[in-house]
Amino acid sequence: MPNNVKEALQQMAAEAVIRRFQVAEGPFVAAAANTRMPMIFTDAVGPNHRIIFANDSFLQLTGYERDEVLGKNLNSLIGYNFDLSERTKLDEAFTPELGNDLSFVFSRKDRSTFYASVFVAAVYEHGEAAAQHFVSFHNTTSHVREKQHLQHLLNELDHRTQNTLVTVLAIAAQTLRRETDVKAYQNFEGRVLALSRVHTLLGRTKWSGARLRDVAEQILQPFGLPDGPESKFSLTGDEVTLTPKTALSLGMVFHELAANAVNYGALSVTGEGRIALEWTSIPDQPSKRLHVVWQESGGPLVAPAGRRGFGTRLIEGGLAQELNGEVHHTFSASGVRCEINMPVPVAVKWPEFE
Repeated sequence: MPNNVKEALQQMAAEAVIRRFQVAEGPFVAAAANTRMPMIFTDAVGPNHRIIFANDSFLQLTGYERDEVLGKNLNSLIGYNFDLSERTKLDEAFTPELGNDLSFVFSRKDRSTFYASVFVAAVYEHGEAAAQHFVSFHNTTSHVREKQHLQHLLNELDHRTQNTLVTVLAIAAQTLRRETDVKAYQNFEGRVLALSRVHTLLGRTKWSGARLRDVAEQILQPFGLPDGPESKFSLTGDEVTLTPKTALSLGMVFHELAANAVNYGALSVTGEGRIALEWTSIPDQPSKRLHVVWQESGGPLVAPAGRRGFGTRLIEGGLAQELNGEVHHTFSASGVRCEINMPVPVAVKWPEFE
């Protein structure tokens, strides 16, 4: 049978289904026709979800005329941007056990796009098999565009923050280049770069939080944190997600501990110097508490400094003030040990941006 004849017969069959549907479901169709929500009905008996009814709201949303819609395949009608996986996902929306209320990017007649969530429900005939599918469209375009705009602003803010930190370093270098205390500038530079590293990590998660392990790895990498058995670091702990404030504070503490280890502790000599960083989350009300232990070994004998420098004040005072935590520093023959006990506020999981 020639293709044009076959297509004509299929079109005639689809139009017959439309007429039977309108007669049998008159009141229901009238109600759907007058609602402001875009709606269609598709034939559940034949293949490809052929459209047998479309209300005016759906036509306004998609830009089609009614005779361009009826009898057409839903995929072929508004699927310009769909790849194979998206078409499969749309088919799944018609299968109750596979889920519903799924979101898609659709194309209008003029090829412009809109975002919509789709809800599909079966319409049963005489309480038996589904005869039609009722499909409603919730236009989420403005919501998605707003999220995209917020993501753009967040990216721009993160970019400008990084540029500001680079500018601060440049100003410090120009200001201190004539000074004799080069070590002071190196310490300052290290702290700003540590802050930048945590900012970069939080930017990747859209500032919803960061894993403690990721924070530790970012900070300790410049101090020689490679993978493998020869590493001077070992990191062990639970899966803990920190709020941005907690991640920034702990990141700075880890930097100061590592810097002190390079200058005076386990990382100041070649050989057997090692650092074990361990953490455990402890259930508590209304939130968890975190126990962190920094243990150095294999380094030179250490003793408490006669003067409390900025790093020590940051470690011992910063957590207490910023995060309501407690810090205990121990200097023993086996090596420096720092224990941190602090609450862990629940990190907010922001919705993913499109």
